[in-house]
Amino acid sequence: MSVSGSPLSRMSPTEYLAWERTQRDKHQLLNGEVYASAGGSPRHNRLCARILARLDDALRGSSCGSFSSDQKVFIPSTKNFVYPDATVVCGPVELHAGTTDVIDNPRVVVEVLSKSTEQHDRGDKWEDYRSVPSLTDYVLVSQRLPRLEHFARESDGSWRYRAVAAGGRLELTTGTVLVVDEIFEGALDLPGDV
Repeated sequence: MSVSGSPLSRMSPTEYLAWERTQRDKHQLLNGEVYASAGGSPRHNRLCARILARLDDALRGSSCGSFSSDQKVFIPSTKNFVYPDATVVCGPVELHAGTTDVIDNPRVVVEVLSKSTEQHDRGDKWEDYRSVPSLTDYVLVSQRLPRLEHFARESDGSWRYRAVAAGGRLELTTGTVLVVDEIFEGALDLPGDV
């Protein structure tokens, strides 16, 4: 989920959580600054829906479950609160202390790239996600061409990078296989933020 414009305010994590519960729209807390979450283009939303459907189907019957972009995730190293485009949790959901709506233990995070978020998704946000102990997979989805990028945590804590294009398949550490052509079918024909 992308953020829009300039920060609205500065808040502590405690202030943000109390304030966010009273808001109609979603907001992210990034380095102590509150940003409104922007809606996605038809292309962005179709790609999110396809990824989420594939994750949900593949994980059915397992100890893992998928969550949409309405699910807030906590980044302990920076005390940031973000809304990934898709999230997977394996095992019991661990809620952030004192909350009923913030996940502490994402296993897989997916972000659909856009012109306004790509630099952040590849930079500061990726650095934040790498610090989450439970995270094993970070997937970036292009809106410009049929391409998935995958960062997978190795047993030594390092991250392996792989990019797959049209005709390719990507296997997550959960065993879920994402087929590029299935995810992108018809999506690039829709208006998008590229």
